[in-house]
Amino acid sequence: MDNLSTPIRVQKLQMALHAKAKAEAGYRFYALYDKIYCEDVLAHAYAQCRSNRGAPGVDRQDFAEVEAYGVQQWLGELALVLRQETYRPDPIRRVFIPKANGKLRPLGISTVRDRVCMTAAMLVLEPTPPER
Repeated sequence: MDNLSTPIRVQKLQMALHAKAKAEAGYRFYALYDKIYCEDVLAHAYAQCRSNRGAPGVDRQDFAEVEAYGVQQWLGELALVLRQETYRPDPIRRVFIPKANGKLRPLGISTVRDRVCMTAAMLVLEPTPPER
């Protein structure tokens, strides 16, 4: 998973969505949710989140725990929750980072699961330009 180039199937999905959006400017995409829980999209989203590392969220689960559990099993369970439309984001863990001027800057840390879901959504939605 060290190679973060976008997998071919994810690229094809993104190119198809982008081409449709470009060809028909007023086209409304109604069925994008099912693309988020595709195995390839979730696996690439996980790889991107893993490469960024980051602190654990409120559930204290980190990438090492996911890998000890089994990434494919973890992603499969996440896909099932998304497919059944029972996914709900977890609360954000709030920490404060000291700034150079002595004040504190608030920082919100999402759980690994939420980061993977948000990244998967971004992979699907990003190729679609916003309406003007």
